[in-house]
Amino acid sequence: MSLMPPVTLKEDDNKSQGVERSSECLMTSQETAKEETPMDNLLLASQTILESAQKQGRSKCPRCHSSRMFYCYTCYVPVETVPTRDIPVVKLPLKIDIIKHPNETDGKSTAVHAKLLAPEDVMIYTYPCIPDYEEMRHEIALIFPGPNSILVNDIPLSLQSKCEKNVSSDKDGDSAMAPALKSARLESGEDGSVSEQQVHSGSKNTPLKKIIFIDSTWNQTNKIVTDERLQGLLQIELKSRKTCFWRHQKGKPDTYLSTIEAIYYFLVDYHKEFLKEKYKGQYDNLLFFFSFMYKLIRNARGSAGKE
Repeated sequence: MSLMPPVTLKEDDNKSQGVERSSECLMTSQETAKEETPMDNLLLASQTILESAQKQGRSKCPRCHSSRMFYCYTCYVPVETVPTRDIPVVKLPLKIDIIKHPNETDGKSTAVHAKLLAPEDVMIYTYPCIPDYEEMRHEIALIFPGPNSILVNDIPLSLQSKCEKNVSSDKDGDSAMAPALKSARLESGEDGSVSEQQVHSGSKNTPLKKIIFIDSTWNQTNKIVTDERLQGLLQIELKSRKTCFWRHQKGKPDTYLSTIEAIYYFLVDYHKEFLKEKYKGQYDNLLFFFSFMYKLIRNARGSAGKE
């Protein structure tokens, strides 16, 4: 049985094919490569500092002193030519854990962007060194496709179902679950049940506290996703969107998103569907580095007559 397309996977380094497919994803039957793309409609902080740094070339990381462009992908800090004060900070509605495959190259990962731009809300772990989620299972969801995965707009009722099952277990004498259940209940009634109206109220005081993403190529995900520490978590898939990443996975559909794209699109959907608030670009700056790099590559291809 085939799985749904993965949404958090990092891409193989096939540059020529990746750039071509990235260009294709930005065009509809009515568009040409010179017209607007998804990257052109973002509400971003000024990228002047990135333009300046790009002209100056590689610079040193202030911590490890390695030569990098824009930021250090091992220390998760901007380089000397990109002052921290000029980098936007994004506040996220949920904490995010990113689990990176040990064989992945740090310099090719867009997961670093999330850590740079939302440092207080994002943690990156290299597998197999990941947290034990046992005590927080009712508060965590894994963004990964699968036979039991749900869409973002199904989160409220799925959480309600999990909460009611946990309450039932608590009544059956599972005292070990008691502390978790107290934080999991959604303003429940005396019987511990949660009404649909309460779940859909848009309240930010909900059980869902953390989201997990896997940063890996598709061929390397199985070992991570089958880890016993990730079993039993609420599993969520994203609606199909086309990637704009320039390092696309060879032979894979253009619906395979880079990690930072998956994080961004999930948060946009979560904001609209679960928080029930109008989206006004609150998370667009997560694509601060991504959109700049994308435009550099697109312009370079345009100049070379490859668009």
